Amino acid sequence: MDLLEQIKAAGVVGCGGAGFPTHVKLAAQGIDTLIINAAECEPLLRTDRWIMVHEPAALVAAVAAVRARLGAGRAVIALKETYTAETAALQTAIAAAGASVELVHMRSFYPAGDEQVVVYEVTGRVVPPAGLPLDVQCVVSNVATMLAVHNAAQGRPFTQKYLTITGAVPRPCVLKAPVGMSFADCLTLAGGSLEDDYIVVSGGPMMGKPFTKEEAAHLFVTKTTSGFLVLPSTARLWQNHVTPTNHIRNRAKSACIQCSFCTQLCPRYLLGHPLETHKIMRRAAGARPLKDQLDDPVIRSAQFCCECGVCELVACPMQLQPRKINVMIKHMLAQQGVRPQKGACGLQPRPHREERKLPTGKAANRAGVGKFYHTEPQAFLKAQPKRVCIALGSHIGAPALPIVQPGDKVVLGQVVAMAQEGKLGADYHASVAGTVTSTDNGVVIDTFF
Repeated sequence: MDLLEQIKAAGVVGCGGAGFPTHVKLAAQGIDTLIINAAECEPLLRTDRWIMVHEPAALVAAVAAVRARLGAGRAVIALKETYTAETAALQTAIAAAGASVELVHMRSFYPAGDEQVVVYEVTGRVVPPAGLPLDVQCVVSNVATMLAVHNAAQGRPFTQKYLTITGAVPRPCVLKAPVGMSFADCLTLAGGSLEDDYIVVSGGPMMGKPFTKEEAAHLFVTKTTSGFLVLPSTARLWQNHVTPTNHIRNRAKSACIQCSFCTQLCPRYLLGHPLETHKIMRRAAGARPLKDQLDDPVIRSAQFCCECGVCELVACPMQLQPRKINVMIKHMLAQQGVRPQKGACGLQPRPHREERKLPTGKAANRAGVGKFYHTEPQAFLKAQPKRVCIALGSHIGAPALPIVQPGDKVVLGQVVAMAQEGKLGADYHASVAGTVTSTDNGVVIDTFF
């Protein structure tokens, strides 16, 4: 098998975001630059940094192999200038392999790891609004995905996920967890919660999804899980999350002062995209319902929002929620089948972009998690849970279909669900050896030990 076939057989999907099947992304043509996003965009997450320090040879080998498969003239690992240990480890691995891989250092700002931001930082090219890096001859992948690619090339399927467990826990850690491991088991390995009443954020504090303590009891590690944050139930993130939709719009009507800070600090606006969130807020504050304004070009520009949270967690002096308004509009447009129209190539960033980059530490403080910002993992742990529940739709595309039945015995790495024929998708493999006990909502496997 060639590299793409190995990646497909291993069921690798993007680990840094929505989970696009990697074999499809790396089949791109006409690529001149491969970019490995090593900026670890979200404050508090440390997984990619751990991989760079402890698995640099595997990472560099995968980057070199993918570069060759794409026929790209340039391969870049883009990381923050503050990552000194990571830089040293990668430089040593690159030299030892004699690999044609560059390191590009970026300032420590949020969201440095946004796909379109990192493309500009590395190449000076602006991805068009609603476009993809492919539109400017780039492919972007992340560190954890490259490690999975390396494993796939060695015949090892994607069954383990590296993730960060941090926040209000006694033992913050980087965890190597079987796909399908429960959050409860992850929390136990981190020593439990230091808070009696807590919330859990799946992902990072800026863009992750929060859950109540009770909801978190039903969370499982998926192929796209990047971490779990344990935070007090009084956290600002939770208050924002539970604010009713009608209240969000009523507050916009009564309190938006049209300062335009939400626009002036928006990473996509600063790249030159036609997204001016304060104008969207003005429309939202008007008398007409949003559903009656969906033909307005200003309203439709909400589709260019990357939902990074800078506008509502940092920029707005009135603590309004422009991101929620944008998301609301995006959902309305999607329900009507309105897709964003790709903008033109060749846009130029705004003149003040460099001065308006948001320091990552400030982003953490404004999100209410500053006390955990400098917390480093105390351990690297390998988990062996008694049960896993493997979700079969944790990727972009159609869910995989189970090919096992309750009562079947499976071994580690065995295919338990396959992508649907002719549809975008990925296969799934047993992340533990054991007995299949259910296939109703994912593949549930009880281990032999």
